[in-house]
Amino acid sequence: MAWTRDAMLALDARDPVAASRDAFDLPPGVIYLDGNSLGALPRATRARLAQVVDREWGVDLIRSWNSADWITLPTRVGDLIAPLIGADAGEVIAADSTSANLFKLAAGAVTMQRRQNAGQGRRVILSEPGNFPTDLYVMQGLADLLGDVELRTVPAEGLADALTPDVALLLLTHVHYKTGRVHDMAALTAKAHAVGALALWDLSHSAGALAVDLNGCGADLAVGCGYKYLNGGPGAPAFLFVARRHQDALHPPLSGWMGHAAPFAFGDDYQPAPGILRHLCGTPPVIGLSALEEGVKVMAGADRDALFAKSRRLGDLFLELVDQRLGAHGFQVLCPRDSARRGSQVSLGHDQGYAIVQALIERGVIGDFRAPEVLRFGFAPLYIRYVDIWDAVDHLADIMETGLWREARFHERAAVT
Repeated sequence: MAWTRDAMLALDARDPVAASRDAFDLPPGVIYLDGNSLGALPRATRARLAQVVDREWGVDLIRSWNSADWITLPTRVGDLIAPLIGADAGEVIAADSTSANLFKLAAGAVTMQRRQNAGQGRRVILSEPGNFPTDLYVMQGLADLLGDVELRTVPAEGLADALTPDVALLLLTHVHYKTGRVHDMAALTAKAHAVGALALWDLSHSAGALAVDLNGCGADLAVGCGYKYLNGGPGAPAFLFVARRHQDALHPPLSGWMGHAAPFAFGDDYQPAPGILRHLCGTPPVIGLSALEEGVKVMAGADRDALFAKSRRLGDLFLELVDQRLGAHGFQVLCPRDSARRGSQVSLGHDQGYAIVQALIERGVIGDFRAPEVLRFGFAPLYIRYVDIWDAVDHLADIMETGLWREARFHERAAVT
């Protein structure tokens, strides 16, 4: 089908979740296709942060740990996130960063495997090359720290065969950050369990963008970030999931005071809190958690089936328009074309990708670039319209046809791409 802008407007008019866009404070004249890197600002967050800073901190001061219930923010936000990722209440907390949570859960999983399977030689953490760098860096550091742990990376197509009895932990990112490819969580988790391994999933590029069912897939552990599709703001706290069946046996390697069974007893010896609470570490970041709570509330109030169907449709339409408009300009489609195997993003390859993205940004179409040649366009279904897809590709086609990207200013590299 040869799409037109009017056809996109007609899709917007029939969109059952179109009203969710009104929950966001989007700048005029901007098409924001970078929600897979930093989500947009929910309108409610402004008022919530003013309340936290001006009233709760400014007037009530330390009393707000009780009067404003600051102390329960990690579990309160975690319980809001839980249904978005197929978890139950009491299985998720919002805390720390994704990197810190990866370390906490991976270290806990490996030591639990050693304790429960002593003498079985389970010393391998299995992942894939090209995984998000922090996942690999943290595992490299953990292997160095523990000394007798090996990080083994195997290309995606060989992962199932690489799950051998020496694997303690499978660590994968559900949606690949560059290509948008989706792993088969259920199949790989089942294969891991068949050889006695645990499965730890990084949901940073899937939570809030597509349907995730951790418990339905039998996942053991998961992490994810709060500042992408959950719209928690720059540097928002992350979250972690521990399946209820593991909560008593998984010991936190960072045994901070907030993970103590009685933190305000101030005893000298660590006693882990029951359940998910033991995976808290330091004092909760109240301002960041408050912003994240507002972002998750927007997602929690939406029709998720309609929302996730829209995210797939947006990607499909973007690819159709790329095929129609950009065939002569040297782009490669790097993401899967099958929406069931693709996250809520489209990734294109071009040897001048950085300059092209910068020219788009000057036009008000904000995507991003990942070295060496990947242009990423993320479709946050809460606030992206179908007409935005048309307009974005229209700008991209014009930039290529006019050669605007060739101008020198678009080739100057910024610190953040």
